[in-house]
Amino acid sequence: MESMAHSIPGAQAVARAARLLRLVTAAGAEGANLHDLARAAELSRSTTHRLLSALKLEGLVDRDEDSTRWMPGPELFLMGSVAAARYDVTALARDIVRSLAVKTEESAFFSVRRGDETVCLLREEGSFPIRSFVLSEGVRFPLGVASAGLAILAFLPDHDVDTYLERHPDLESAWGPTHRPRALRTRLAETKERGYAVNPGLIVEGSWGIGAAVFDRSGRPEWALSLTGVEFRFGPDRMAELGRTLLAHAHQLSARIANARR
Repeated sequence: MESMAHSIPGAQAVARAARLLRLVTAAGAEGANLHDLARAAELSRSTTHRLLSALKLEGLVDRDEDSTRWMPGPELFLMGSVAAARYDVTALARDIVRSLAVKTEESAFFSVRRGDETVCLLREEGSFPIRSFVLSEGVRFPLGVASAGLAILAFLPDHDVDTYLERHPDLESAWGPTHRPRALRTRLAETKERGYAVNPGLIVEGSWGIGAAVFDRSGRPEWALSLTGVEFRFGPDRMAELGRTLLAHAHQLSARIANARR
């Protein structure tokens, strides 16, 4: 990506603006301040402000006058509405995510693969009163970090996994030693054998998650269903039951997506 940005005139500015758009939308309804956006984008405050101001002129972001926080703009809604007709499968997934939350009593999620990340599209709260808030709509994680991304990465072809790890040597420094290549490959192998991924509190201590890949018609893992909750709810006996329920819902959604896109 970096080499491409340097070889195409103007691509670096577009990449920086796109990065800021993703960060603003990931911040959700509360928005994000300039300092946090600049730090996350690894840009100076002046460059960040200049890019955000240009995006604001186009209606892609907005700035709250009272809080001075940056938020998604109205043009993003219009663009998203058009794109949804081709890419959005949340309507197909919504009742399945709700069923998963009802049957397990845990928070259930539907995520989509977007490049080297997963983006949460749907969240449905379970009835159990103690919840994990690691994941919500719009939140992104690199593949292999959260349970959804681990499930997707595990079922990609081996050469895709190899090139992904080569592109992201920073996973260990960003997410800790449990994300060094050898440890990650072990979890990927366990995921393929088990059928679903397990995240034993690797993002937030005490917050566990399990994820199952959802496949397109060609058999590629493009989405995932996942569950999160507190550690004591994911003991060995219950984990097997949760895994079976999760896989059944993932298989149902894969079939529904395939049939809907014929």
